[in-house]
Amino acid sequence: MVKVAKDTVARVHYTGTFPDNGQEFDTSRNGEPLTFLVGHKGMIPGFERELMGASTGDSRSFTLEPEDAYGHPSDALIQEVPRQMFPEDMPIDLGMMLMSDAGPLRIVAITDETVRCDFNNPMAGKTLHFEVEVVEVRAATANELAHGHVHGPGGVEHETQKSSDDNTDCLPDKSCCGG
Repeated sequence: MVKVAKDTVARVHYTGTFPDNGQEFDTSRNGEPLTFLVGHKGMIPGFERELMGASTGDSRSFTLEPEDAYGHPSDALIQEVPRQMFPEDMPIDLGMMLMSDAGPLRIVAITDETVRCDFNNPMAGKTLHFEVEVVEVRAATANELAHGHVHGPGGVEHETQKSSDDNTDCLPDKSCCGG
């Protein structure tokens, strides 16, 4: 039986809550399980660590401090951005969450000339509790290891065709995942 370890693919159902008040912040229970390639920095470090050695059907319950989850907020991730970097007709409000090339950001101050953006993860500084059920564990394929992510159901889906020379899934230009 395959156990969760580096270079395996894990499919899990989880529910995440804040331990101080029990409020749920995320769950997969009403949808598809979360699928990830273990040991390739696709998950917060404590989440992977707590699942190591688990097998299909196992359940785990654990609490992660900020340093094992999304880290602590950093003042270095709060930046002043020129207002002209935003579309002129775009309404900007305090607390608004936006997506940028650098990831999600929250608007924390606005002047005529600048917009102060907080690039810290919204979960930074928070202690998180997880209830996790391991749905499946399997060895990762050579392509998944080479690309650093899961392919197929629960992972990256590509418009693919079978390569005639090695029977692997490839993009029409024969470059799996663009590389």
